[in-house]
Amino acid sequence: MSNTWKVYLLALVTFLVGTSEYVISGILDKISDTLGISVTSAGQLVTIFSFVYAIGTPILMALTAKVERQKLLVWALGVFVIGNILSFILPGYAAFLAARVIMALGAGMVVVTALDIAAKIAVPGKQASAIATVVMGFTASLIIGVPLGRIVAAQLGWKSVFGILALAGLVVMFVLYAIIPRVQGDKPMPLSKQLAFLKNGNVALGLAITFFWLGGYSIAYTYISPYLLDVAGLKEGILSGVLLAFGIASLLGSKFGGFSVDKWGVFPTLSGGLLLHVIALLLLSLSVAYTHSWQLIVILLILWSFAAWSSGPTQQVNLVRIEPSYSGIMLSLNQSMMQLSMAAGAAIGGVMIERVSLPSITWVGMMGVAIAIVVASFLRMRMSAGREGRKYPEMNSKKVSIK
Repeated sequence: MSNTWKVYLLALVTFLVGTSEYVISGILDKISDTLGISVTSAGQLVTIFSFVYAIGTPILMALTAKVERQKLLVWALGVFVIGNILSFILPGYAAFLAARVIMALGAGMVVVTALDIAAKIAVPGKQASAIATVVMGFTASLIIGVPLGRIVAAQLGWKSVFGILALAGLVVMFVLYAIIPRVQGDKPMPLSKQLAFLKNGNVALGLAITFFWLGGYSIAYTYISPYLLDVAGLKEGILSGVLLAFGIASLLGSKFGGFSVDKWGVFPTLSGGLLLHVIALLLLSLSVAYTHSWQLIVILLILWSFAAWSSGPTQQVNLVRIEPSYSGIMLSLNQSMMQLSMAAGAAIGGVMIERVSLPSITWVGMMGVAIAIVVASFLRMRMSAGREGRKYPEMNSKKVSIK
C-alpha cells in the first residue's frame, strides 16, 4: 500500500472518532427517551466528552511523546474501542457517562497521533495535504456519521451505533498494525512551555475567538435533534436527510473559508463568516417562531452550517499567523480550545433549556458568536497597531518616552 493510501486509512480512523463525538447530537432525543433522562442530561454527554478530550489529550500526548507512533495509535484506538464496547453493553446513564470518558481519552490520542503519522509518512512537500486529508476524515463524520447514526438508531436502537463503531475500530486496529510504518515520536515539550503562549495577548485573543465562535455554535447544535423535532416541527422521516444536508453545508463552508482566506485574507473572511453566522441564527429563530415552513427552516439550517464552518480553516490560519514559528503548538492549543468550547456550549445550552426554554438556544448561541465578532475586531486592531509599531519603531519609542 502506498503512503497516500495509508493517509486515507488514517482519515478513516479519524472518521470513526469524529462520529463517536458528533453522533450524540443526532440521537439526543432517543438517548433521552431510552434512559429516562432529560434532554439536558443527555446533552451533558457532549460536555463530558469534549472536556475530557480537551484536558486529557495534551497531557497524555506529553506523557507518550517518545512512544513509537504506530504502537501508540493502535493502543489509543484500543482504548477508544473499549469505550464504545462499554457504551454498547452497559445499562444506565452513569455507566454510559463513564464510557464516554474512556472513549474521549482514546479519541484525543488517536486524532493527534494520526495527524503526526500522516505528516511524517507524506511525500516531501505534501505534508499539508496529508494533514488536510486526515482532518477531512474527522469533518466527514459530521456529514456522513451523524445522519447515518440517526438511521441506524431508528432501525436498531441508539446503542447499536456504538456497537458498530467498536466493531469497525477493532478491525481497523489490526489493519493499522499490519500496514502503518513504524514512526518514532518527537522530543516532548513540557505543558508549561505550551501554556506559556497564553500569556501572549494576540494568542489569547485568537483562542477566545475560537471559544465564542464554536461555543455559540455548540449551544444550538448539541440539541439540534430535539430542537428540530419539538420546536421546528420537522418530521422524523426527514430528519436524517436534513442532518445530511447540514453536514454537506459544513464541508462546503470549510472549503469556501480556505478559498476566501487565500483570496481576501483572514480578517475579511473571519468577520464575514461570523456575521453571516449571526444572521443565519437570527433568521432561523424568527422562522421557527413565526412560520411553519420546513423548507425555509432547512434552507436557514444550511446557511447556518455553511457560515459556521467557514470560520474553521480561517481560525487555524489566523493562529498560525500569530506565531508562525510555533504552528504545531498553535494548532494543538486551538484543538483543545475547540473541544473546551463545545463542552461549554453543551453545558450552557442545557442550562438554558432547563431554566428558559428549548427555543432559547439559538438566541443564546447567536450572542456567543456576536462576542466572537467583537473579539476578532479587537485582535485586528491590536495586530495592526503592532505592525505600525514595527514599521515606525522610532515613533513608537517616542510615544513610550512621552508616557
